[in-house]
Amino acid sequence: MTTAGPTPRSRPPGRIRRLLGTDLPYQLLTLVVVAALWEGYARTHDSILLPTFTETAAATVELLGEGELWRAVWLSNQALVLGFLTAVAVGVPAGLLLGRFGTIERFTDVYLSILLVTPMAGIIPLLVMSVGFGLTSRVILVALFSVVMALTNARAGIRQIDPSLIEMSRTLGASEAQIWRRVLIPGALPAIMTGVRLALGRAVTGMVVVELLMVSVGYGGLILTYRSRFDAPALYAVVVIVLSEAVLLISAAGWIERRAAPWAPSHNSPRSTA
Repeated sequence: MTTAGPTPRSRPPGRIRRLLGTDLPYQLLTLVVVAALWEGYARTHDSILLPTFTETAAATVELLGEGELWRAVWLSNQALVLGFLTAVAVGVPAGLLLGRFGTIERFTDVYLSILLVTPMAGIIPLLVMSVGFGLTSRVILVALFSVVMALTNARAGIRQIDPSLIEMSRTLGASEAQIWRRVLIPGALPAIMTGVRLALGRAVTGMVVVELLMVSVGYGGLILTYRSRFDAPALYAVVVIVLSEAVLLISAAGWIERRAAPWAPSHNSPRSTA
């Protein structure tokens, strides 16, 4: 009678396999393909309005070394940070209350629908006439751009919770505060964090729109300045820097989302745990 030997232990995946299990290699490959197509198209058409990828990259590096850019970054991000924080501070609690108490939603749903369909660019003249061209109007517009995402996702997070969990908690004698703390907030947290991440992307959009259409400061001021000079490489460089900042911010928000709500189904896929 033979006895089976010890079961060999499986080796943990190496660095290359772990790297291939993430999205980074595919994103880099996409970037290389886009850069090559951009370079080839720009060289073929030879237009002063369309710089090549290499010209844009050189202008981006040069612009990063200039104080003018960092002054614009400081001005733009003031409105971005304040507007985004205002949107989250208002939108998340409001969405939780609307999702929890149907009576409140009956009174406010029409205003939320108006906010969803209102073109934000049309609000700019009203803001200018009421609060002027200063930081306050920029913060308000950024907040209006992003608050809808935070509000609707928080409301959806409360609505998707199984009502039987709430009834079971009440049967066991839980108070309303305990239901919020033990059932509603944990259950809605994945949707809340998704709304915060989407609101951040909308806030970046609002930041640029308000600077292009209302007051020429920050990133918007640089874009308008380089456009008037027909300095296409510098213009594209500003756009690249804005997009890069947006990607970094949204990636950071996604990282926080995964840490804050690791139990969310989207975070338990094989690719995310590789």
